[in-house]
Amino acid sequence: MDSAEDEILALERVALARWCQGDPSGFLDISAPDVTYFDPFVVQRLDGLEALTRYYEGLRGRISASRWEIVAPRVQRVGDAAVLTFRFHSWGGSENALRWNCTEVYRRAAGRWSIIQTHWSFASADKAD
Repeated sequence: MDSAEDEILALERVALARWCQGDPSGFLDISAPDVTYFDPFVVQRLDGLEALTRYYEGLRGRISASRWEIVAPRVQRVGDAAVLTFRFHSWGGSENALRWNCTEVYRRAAGRWSIIQTHWSFASADKAD
């Protein structure tokens, strides 16, 4: 991986570590003002950092995972944009992992990578994981 790929994965890992401790601010810190967001629990796309902040504040302190992992990450870079895809597994109070698919689109501006689009979806259990 090149340094941009390493940097993007590092940003994502730090944000996920905070998320799994109930703190969504890691993602808010690396999201662009014009970020868009989808997950299975929102009725329609969220547009902008203000809308994402309102949504995440409602989740603050309600998310926890004692263990988590990023599975099969891939960064595809095109100029000042990069797409990060991965599977995310997390464990809380049981042996069964919650499994997600994630796509993050990053943009580099003013020397900094930030998320401009996030999409989380449920993933099925797979023996390949």
